[in-house]
Amino acid sequence: MAEIVRMPKMSDTMTEGVVSKWHKKVGDKVKTGDLVADIETDKATMEFESYQEGVLLYRGVEEGQAAPVDGVLAILGKEGEDYAKLLEEEKKKVSAVQPEAKPEAKQETKKEEPKPEPPKKEVEQPKKEVVAEKKVPEPQASAPQTTDTGLKASPLARKLASEKGIDLNFVKGTGDNGRIVKRDIDWFKEGNIVAGSSAAMSGAVTKESYQDVTVSQMRKTIARRLSESKFTSPHYYLTMEINMDNTVNARENINSVLGVKISFNDIIIKAAAAALRQHPRVNASWYGDFIRMHDHIHIGVAVAVEDGLLVPVVRFADSKTLRQINAEVKDLSQRARDKKLQPHDWEGNTFTISNLGMYGIEEFTAIINPPDSCILAIGGIEQKPVVKNNLIVPGNIMKVTMSCDHRAVDGATGSEFLRTFKGLMENPVILLGQASL
Repeated sequence: MAEIVRMPKMSDTMTEGVVSKWHKKVGDKVKTGDLVADIETDKATMEFESYQEGVLLYRGVEEGQAAPVDGVLAILGKEGEDYAKLLEEEKKKVSAVQPEAKPEAKQETKKEEPKPEPPKKEVEQPKKEVVAEKKVPEPQASAPQTTDTGLKASPLARKLASEKGIDLNFVKGTGDNGRIVKRDIDWFKEGNIVAGSSAAMSGAVTKESYQDVTVSQMRKTIARRLSESKFTSPHYYLTMEINMDNTVNARENINSVLGVKISFNDIIIKAAAAALRQHPRVNASWYGDFIRMHDHIHIGVAVAVEDGLLVPVVRFADSKTLRQINAEVKDLSQRARDKKLQPHDWEGNTFTISNLGMYGIEEFTAIINPPDSCILAIGGIEQKPVVKNNLIVPGNIMKVTMSCDHRAVDGATGSEFLRTFKGLMENPVILLGQASL
């Protein structure tokens, strides 16, 4: 008997999935555990293996298209089996859930139908004017073709080039004997403009153009979740300057001894985890009727990827050495960029770190990453004058800003955490004992 294969929910925040690739064609036999399709979720592209058996009778989603969670992904059954009734029943279920959706859609379509007509008339009018322009300069066609530069171009082409600021020396003519005609100006896309002008020197574009980019599943989820966080969580911000002189020296010594490249971010993760152990109220999540105080420390590390942002999680960060943190962050970051993360890799964070210091950002504020109550924004290390022993000397200063959810973390609690974090970063000997390396 034919049965529906539904779009699986492959992450806790997934509402729909995009089929990036089918591995089975209609008519192929499918066994339990067979790879059926690659599905792009809001976090990564994941392999979907069948838990059903049969012949693939129908594919409900084409490559590049989306379907909601629990929507019809495919239909499996016996070879040649009729599945039309199954699809009809599914459509009835969908229409029963949204009975008013179709009439509203039709009304909107009817209202919009007459709107495109005026633009069509407006578009036709300029075309008539262009034809009229051709008739006016045609009698003078022979004169402009012989110029001092030897450039052959029709009068209309010269006129259009002048209006658009296009240098005819860059245009290839497709008319008789290489003559530049109107279509050559219309097809010219390089944006070259009159030589010697200020626009030419700056490389400015003189033709209006744009490109519409389809919003990815990841970008949709980022927009939804961060909007919910920003407008439902009462954010407040705590900023502190940290003298990184000792940490800079400690990192150089560690890397020379261990023969690895421990990053400042690795040390920051270790210090944040140690500070969270001392201030458990910051390592908390807001759940409306209760606040969950986590005994374990799972730190999310924001990673920029092509479609947006992913936050893989370093689990039990306070129990790991710097080398372990370094290796794990590198692995998670690479798999995030390759879209190979699994749900376990990005779920369960109790605190998040977002570091833009490597981009030269001195200071910024970050939006809390639910379900966390706090996120720590890390700026770059800047050399600035500092006072030491009543003398002004150069120092390595890093600014950090913590965004807190006031429902779960009070200002004093957040401030105490930051003070502890600062103490660990400014005195890495306390943090970086032998067991921490």
